[in-house]
Amino acid sequence: MPFPGLPADFLWGVASAAYQVEGAVDEDGRAKSVWDTFCAEPGKIRDGDTGAIATDHYHRYREDIALLRDLGVGAYRFSVSWSRVLPEGRPNPLGLDFYDRLVDELAEAGIAPAVTLFHWDTPQTVEDAGGWLNRDTTERFAEYAAVVAERLKDRVKLWMPLNEPVVVTLFGYALGHHAPGRSLGFGALPVVHHLLLGHGRAVQALRAAGATGIGIANNHGPVWPASTAEQDTTAAQTYDTLVNHLFADPILRGAYPAPELAAAMPGPVVEDLEVISEPLDFYGINYYQPTLVGESTSDTVEVEGAMLPPGLPFAPRPITGYPVTDFGWPVVPDGLRETIATFITRYGDALPPIYITESGCSYHDPDPVDGRVPDPRRIAYHEEHLRSLAQARAAGADVRGYFAWSATDNFEWAAGYRERFGLVHVDYATQRRTPKDSYHWYKQVVS
Repeated sequence: MPFPGLPADFLWGVASAAYQVEGAVDEDGRAKSVWDTFCAEPGKIRDGDTGAIATDHYHRYREDIALLRDLGVGAYRFSVSWSRVLPEGRPNPLGLDFYDRLVDELAEAGIAPAVTLFHWDTPQTVEDAGGWLNRDTTERFAEYAAVVAERLKDRVKLWMPLNEPVVVTLFGYALGHHAPGRSLGFGALPVVHHLLLGHGRAVQALRAAGATGIGIANNHGPVWPASTAEQDTTAAQTYDTLVNHLFADPILRGAYPAPELAAAMPGPVVEDLEVISEPLDFYGINYYQPTLVGESTSDTVEVEGAMLPPGLPFAPRPITGYPVTDFGWPVVPDGLRETIATFITRYGDALPPIYITESGCSYHDPDPVDGRVPDPRRIAYHEEHLRSLAQARAAGADVRGYFAWSATDNFEWAAGYRERFGLVHVDYATQRRTPKDSYHWYKQVVS
């Protein structure tokens, strides 16, 4: 076996998200999401791209599932569009029917559905009422979870109410780089609490409907101090608390990582934490890269296209000495093992089994020639990260699966269509799919 330590029942998967692949934004009763609105604002998305068509997965899902069947994966992680299922707050039979067909097609292919309920695409009507700044959104989210569970609970293997709440908070509400485009700085902290409370209420709604296999997909990575100087180590600890512990501690410990953070949260925080910390069947980690952090600086700092304001108690720094993807992200495979080890140390018996719910890389692949797309760097990325994962398991970590991001090339949010993460190349002009060399490599690994 190429990765000793990964068991025979290890779950191999690939992942996607609704707004990044579905398209069909005006069809069958779907209402606008914040990403439809954000994409319509000039200058927000690279090259003026939108997800209006994306990879047309809404119409081509059978073709895409046929590719997954040939790939041999055991699971497909996709997200449900809240705007498609509950436009204007009322169940939409046509939207639910689409996900019914999708799940049935997966079942027929022998592929387990892994469902994310919220991958950043809040309905615009919900945002207009305050979005994740509004406590009422947590109730709306629980209602949405119940509707989806009632229709799909008998066939779904894994449920993730939220995907990467840190990104929604930081890029969507604090910095304005993602939808809904608000620039609230630390005024976005209530978003954290409401996202986590919405997660907890969705877990309750899923369980009440009879769903099983419930977790989360949270983005995590190591935070390294820029030096051993006290200013840098303190800055790194602060950053680590805000991007890692703030989103994991309430779920796994039932508490915020610092009293001042708990004091900044709205509502009856102690009672809410009992809901937020509803026990999970698994914990999903999305891993891409570590972050190097130093003391505060008077300069503005760019993080993945977003500009951090000066005067923050930390400043991310470039990581050197490692290869980088074409998106500019450092490739640090051992960071995955380090992340898992940190979770085991910090949470101990409170940590349920782990799935790596995303890991992947963007390279600007060549166009297909004679039906082939060579992408050796993507193969190396996944191979090295799987070796790191095998080392974590050999050290005792209960990691049960790996979802490669992503199944196909797709709409990469504010970066538009330039960035390509997929195992399958998509020609956006013709929607033609071409499996890359990494697809064929992953097929061999899975088999």
